[in-house]
Amino acid sequence: QVQVVESGGGLVQAGGSLRLSCKASGSIFSMIAMGWYRQAPGKQRELVAVSTSGGYTNYADSVKGRFTISRDNAKNTVYLQMSSLKNEDTAVYYCNADVRMVLDGPIFRYWGQGTQVTVSS
Repeated sequence: QVQVVESGGGLVQAGGSLRLSCKASGSIFSMIAMGWYRQAPGKQRELVAVSTSGGYTNYADSVKGRFTISRDNAKNTVYLQMSSLKNEDTAVYYCNADVRMVLDGPIFRYWGQGTQVTVSS
């Protein structure tokens, strides 16, 4: 099994910054990708940013230039640095880890429990 744990959420004023962290642990043979999604009340979960083991990153248009995803591969940890936060960034942020547990095995996706980010005006 794999455990994914997020931290770093909280309340911040509009224009401020916040850094989220996410660590995956357990039966991980190789980490394929780690990413961040968010879900606001009444809305579907959406991709925020993703980082693959090959160095590829992708961002939602709404956060480009404001958010930065980074990884510590040795620690199976991914970070999301959020700057110039807006009210519309308020959501529960979920981390995901796409992993193989054995060589050439299938890729499984695991989710964290989510961390609340609230941006106040």
